[in-house]
Amino acid sequence: MREILGRRRRLRYRRKKGPVQLEAALTFAVEWQWPVLPGAGLKSAGGDRSEGRGRSRGERGCACPDPECVVPGAHPFDPGLLAATTDERMIRWWWTNRPTAPIMLATGGPARAGGSGDGRAPCAVSLPAVAASRALSVLDRMDMRLGPVVATPTRWSLLVAPYTLEQLGELLFVKDCVPSSLRFHGSGGYLVLPPSETGTGQVRWERAPLPGSSAPWLPDVEAVVDALVEASASSAPGSGLHPPESGEGSRLTY
Repeated sequence: MREILGRRRRLRYRRKKGPVQLEAALTFAVEWQWPVLPGAGLKSAGGDRSEGRGRSRGERGCACPDPECVVPGAHPFDPGLLAATTDERMIRWWWTNRPTAPIMLATGGPARAGGSGDGRAPCAVSLPAVAASRALSVLDRMDMRLGPVVATPTRWSLLVAPYTLEQLGELLFVKDCVPSSLRFHGSGGYLVLPPSETGTGQVRWERAPLPGSSAPWLPDVEAVVDALVEASASSAPGSGLHPPESGEGSRLTY
């Protein structure tokens, strides 16, 4: 059912004229109280394009000064991450001046609207797109309840309830092994949200939030990590979900 809702939302975006980032950013910031800010974005189609090594033909370069940017368009630059806010006036000003700017979520960050608000933004657990697709199939068979899932052409991110670095450390400490492909996006991190466009392609909802004005429900990070570890244990070694061999260790990116 959630996939159907996500498909409907994407079709609705296509019917609208012009950029739809402002509408989406207002929903995230004002209705859901998720602190957001505009990302670096991409170079204009008619401008100079970066010829950095490893860039595929037709891939637009990042608008930031780094010609070798590994996440073109999909990171904060100016303003910096600390500027993320839920203030409606600031959101309108940003996206009125940069209508196609990617929407960056300050993961685990506080809602900053005039200095008030005790809520915190979602965090996320991400993994490579192919492995994530297989993982979601396994989690569905396990009847695991998931929150929204953000998909880029290279990685999928499962949104989870806010957690602290200490909570994450305690969770991982008791695990015998954790898939090395997992990345954890907590406080001080960021995530690009739909319907942004980045150098690798369009950002979309793989599992869209249910319609409504209230913020989407989010699972605890412990439940998601436990389920992913269980899914990896039941997957074939070549699936991308299989845990590392004994003694190989876990290469986690926080």
